[in-house]
Amino acid sequence: MSKQQRIGLLGGTFDPPHWGHLWLAELARVQLHLDRVLFLPVGDPVHKQGRVITAVSHRLQMVSLAIQENPRFELDTTDCTRPEPHTTVTLLPLLRQRYPDSAFWLLIGGDSLRDLPTWTEPAQLIQACRLAVLPRPGAEVNWEILETAVPGIKTAVDLLEGPTLSISATAIRAWAKQGHEPNYLVPTAVATYLHQHQLYQPQNA
Repeated sequence: MSKQQRIGLLGGTFDPPHWGHLWLAELARVQLHLDRVLFLPVGDPVHKQGRVITAVSHRLQMVSLAIQENPRFELDTTDCTRPEPHTTVTLLPLLRQRYPDSAFWLLIGGDSLRDLPTWTEPAQLIQACRLAVLPRPGAEVNWEILETAVPGIKTAVDLLEGPTLSISATAIRAWAKQGHEPNYLVPTAVATYLHQHQLYQPQNA
């Protein structure tokens, strides 16, 4: 009988992927003994309507470059190639089909845990996977309120321990649009790709 796979799921726009994404993935992989972490770029994120998103072809290539040095990290295109709506709760059954008999952990930050009641069907979500959460300064979670909104949430969470990298894709784009290079904010291969394809340049602002 084959061993059950332990799989981490890291979804996001990845516009661009940065060291914060990689750190969360590696922290979860080590502490939860994950066999692999799937990076799942979203096609059309429902929570970012109204903002111009970089073409998915660019974002897929950047993720591939960002994770290329870690054999435990994999790019999964399920979320960006499926029909709308692109919500996590509708993604999980598709991943279950692709990875049957696997245990899933959804990798998120403390701010996302705090805001979980605003997600689509959070109660159904925690039935389908566990949550691996990296607490963040300034994103304090009121467990009493959270448990009232999403009963059972406390027993569905595995808290990760480690430093927090306060890096955001929004800040990186803004920095680049001011004419700065994003060196040391993203992996070198991603910085090179951004330069080669003139992404987030002042003229594209």
